Amino acid sequence: MTKEYAGRKVVCDLDLRVEKDELFGFLGPNGAGKTTTIRMLTTLTKPTSGRVEINGFDVAADTRNFKASFGIVQQHLSLNRELTKR
Repeated sequence: MTKEYAGRKVVCDLDLRVEKDELFGFLGPNGAGKTTTIRMLTTLTKPTSGRVEINGFDVAADTRNFKASFGIVQQHLSLNRELTKR
């Protein structure tokens, strides 16, 4: 998947596979695209191109089932104002 802002690629052709029972973490310097990638994986940001599939669910097409099968733990506790209790 790719994400562009104002013609600038901030995530470029990411192809990532995490196998069942694996844990995966994003590490890297500021500006490396970690937050943008996580936002795309969690449906908070739409990719410019490509698609996201998690646990067999197309994230854009089957949001409800995807969200029931995916978990994320962030480094810092924060409240994302784009999320609802629902």
